[in-house]
Amino acid sequence: MTDTHAHLDACEAPDEVVKRAQAAEVARIVAIGTGIESSRATLLLADQHEGVFAALGVDPHQARAPDARRLDELRALLAHPKAVAVGETGLDGFRDPSFLADQRSLFEAQLELADSLRLPVVIHSREAAEETAAALADFTGTVVLHCFSSPALLPAALERGYYVSFAGNVTFPNAADLREAAARVPLDRLLVETDSPYLAPQPVRGRPNEPSYIAYTAATLAAVRGLEQPVLEARLDANASAAFSLL
Repeated sequence: MTDTHAHLDACEAPDEVVKRAQAAEVARIVAIGTGIESSRATLLLADQHEGVFAALGVDPHQARAPDARRLDELRALLAHPKAVAVGETGLDGFRDPSFLADQRSLFEAQLELADSLRLPVVIHSREAAEETAAALADFTGTVVLHCFSSPALLPAALERGYYVSFAGNVTFPNAADLREAAARVPLDRLLVETDSPYLAPQPVRGRPNEPSYIAYTAATLAAVRGLEQPVLEARLDANASAAFSLL
């Protein structure tokens, strides 16, 4: 299995988290940088562990912070051989919609960076479906919609062939709309993630999440798709390889 989105640098004892993932047959993890120092820490973890790769970016919450003006440093970090994507980046209007204009500038700069480096982008979109779709309209590279939680963004995702990644929240009892979305995503565009240490799936809800729990989310996706779990897991793994050019 491949966990396509885990904030290992935010996990307690990340080396132990990786060991438990490997014991649970999670062979690959795409670890996520959310700022410059977070990206440095993420690359260090990728260097230290076989099967750990890095997606590096400045997340939308930092659009008014100094890291938003340090994208030259981000470009340099992305030259690392284990850096496989730009992100997470995107738009979040949940707490303050007026913040979206600053976020949009940061987002567009990272889209340009991804385009110039020919890397996929990992997208955070919350309460900003229309704005996210508009910002991505002219981007021709690979797009991964991480922790998909915006059914309003699904039509654009389906039309444009984006990868759509589901996290532990798809297992929550009140998430019927997300399970319906997961049933509609083409099988070759479906991904699974933990978003560790956040959003632990329902059977372990309330605990810090970690990659070793990803099978719980895969089980829900398999049920939604009417597939045996090993069959779906093999497909998800192949999709992760294609989306991030993983070996």
